[in-house]
Amino acid sequence: MVKVLFVCLGNICRSPMAESIFKQLVQERQLSSQISTDSAGIQGWHVGKSPDRRTLEVLSEHNIETSHVGQKLSVADLTTYNHIAVMDEANFEAVYNFYYENLNATPPARKLFLIRDFDPEVEGVQEVQDPYYEDKKVFRKVFDTLRRSCNALIDYIVEEHNLTPEEPAEDEYSD
Repeated sequence: MVKVLFVCLGNICRSPMAESIFKQLVQERQLSSQISTDSAGIQGWHVGKSPDRRTLEVLSEHNIETSHVGQKLSVADLTTYNHIAVMDEANFEAVYNFYYENLNATPPARKLFLIRDFDPEVEGVQEVQDPYYEDKKVFRKVFDTLRRSCNALIDYIVEEHNLTPEEPAEDEYSD
């Protein structure tokens, strides 16, 4: 099982949105038995809370549901997950330092990266904008950015880990 963790600052906007988008795309590609995902925050401000209402509204606009509750990045996450995708440079630096301080090692580039490293439309800044203090229009922009990036990340994971889609279950009533 390939495990992917999305990380942002508080785990109520960007990372749970990325987790939910990624999970839907994995299901659509029939890879659910081979790829799992979750999300966490650098800070513990929102542990146990649902995602921001605007995150939930934008996900709902795309028929994506989530049952995620906020959680803080843990030392166990550093070894549990094959890939840790962060939203911005500050998150990257925090996770990098957390990794180094707790595992006395530098995280491999294939393990820790900015999610927009996979965005085919990236220009300039490779960060996902933090929409927390913005209106829903920015949340929609974040959704589009994350969808593109997650699609390309799945392509990478499929190739890197040599995955193939599951065969659809046969309908017992079909001819």
